[in-house]
Amino acid sequence: MTAATEPGSHTSALRLDLWLVRERGCSRSAARSLIDAGRVQVDGRRGRPSQRVDAGALVDVLDPPARPTPPPPVGAVPELRIVHEDEWLAVVDKPAGLVVHPAPGHPAGTLADALRHRGDTWSTAGGEDRPGIVHRLDRFTSGLIVVAKTETAHRALAAQLASRTLGRVYWTMVWGSVAEASGEIDAPIGRDPRHRQRMAVVDGGRAAQSDFRVVDRLAQATVLDVSLRSGRTHQIRVHLAWVGRPVVGDPVYGRRDDPHRGRPALHARRLRLVHPADGAERVFESPLPDDLEALLDRARRGAL
Repeated sequence: MTAATEPGSHTSALRLDLWLVRERGCSRSAARSLIDAGRVQVDGRRGRPSQRVDAGALVDVLDPPARPTPPPPVGAVPELRIVHEDEWLAVVDKPAGLVVHPAPGHPAGTLADALRHRGDTWSTAGGEDRPGIVHRLDRFTSGLIVVAKTETAHRALAAQLASRTLGRVYWTMVWGSVAEASGEIDAPIGRDPRHRQRMAVVDGGRAAQSDFRVVDRLAQATVLDVSLRSGRTHQIRVHLAWVGRPVVGDPVYGRRDDPHRGRPALHARRLRLVHPADGAERVFESPLPDDLEALLDRARRGAL
């Protein structure tokens, strides 16, 4: 199947890779991969990354050639809890411990693998190794994530993510007492100059804003709802550690004496989006998983 062909009259002679970024909503690296694989044609001929797309040109994005999918080893592909699914998108309730897409140290057994092995067609706008993936959650963060089945849905959801209209609310528990009933943390985030594997609040970092609301005050901790107005790596964990209220269980930014280190008490509990099919707002909720319910019970008994 050939992706919908669009005339280049809406561009001003953009490079082909930049045309794909703008018109198809994919990343520049994904656009380059599509072109290098010979899957992009301009007026019926194989395109080049630097080729200019003139007014009136016809650009085809070809589907990858069909190839048999070998049966996965038993237990290699995780089962997914699908909260909602239609011909445009799916909403998945990701368990803690599941990596979203292949990465160094985690080449298989990811959410992307589970999507691929379901046998459905997923958008490849984010790259071949990220079928349907529009945004991500950290490995040990549980909760809701939306994935796209078509390029049109992927572009629409990516645009919502960029404009911060894709609403995400996280449940979290932090050490100590938070005095304010609600507030905002506005601090730029970038690579930690002393520990390059970590993120930190740094001068010259990318703008980042997190809004929080106190849900429950406990003897040793505070339960918060946190919503994002930007989407930086580890944003919630970095921001809360920076204000002296690290997430319970956080092995990277949390307390060194934390007895729960390993699984941050962080859960993407609510997802709000505008459906690309009809423009209607949809809201999805995820209950607190059993391990965090147990942690909350201990905190209420003052037994953290």
